[in-house]
Amino acid sequence: MTGTISPEVAKLIEDKNLAFVATLMKNDSPQITPVWIDLVDGIILVNTAEGRVKQKNVSRDPRVAISIVDRNNPYNMVTIRGSVIEQTTDGADKHIDKMAKKYLGVDKYPFAMPGEKRILLKIEPQKIFHMAPRS
Repeated sequence: MTGTISPEVAKLIEDKNLAFVATLMKNDSPQITPVWIDLVDGIILVNTAEGRVKQKNVSRDPRVAISIVDRNNPYNMVTIRGSVIEQTTDGADKHIDKMAKKYLGVDKYPFAMPGEKRILLKIEPQKIFHMAPRS
């Protein structure tokens, strides 16, 4: 069952909020990483590099959990459980530049390492919990 992303949750993803992505290590212990995040056609995108811990973990076990807190209101938050349904290098370099523009206001990703191979993790949301203060 795929979770449907509401407009309120989409705004949390599309705003300049960091996301925390949890994956599982080989020994089933959790591993968590702050990441830049994007949303395209209901699929969550996380850009990483080949060989990073989260990329190795989701190659073995695609299950992830994501937590996002509104940087302007910590009581507006979402948690998402889902699975990485695809890993691709197609468009990953262009996408990391898009994320650098969103989060840093620069046109080119400034932290690229020589020989680094960028990978897009495409995450299908399955369970979504959004909490926001009532108006």
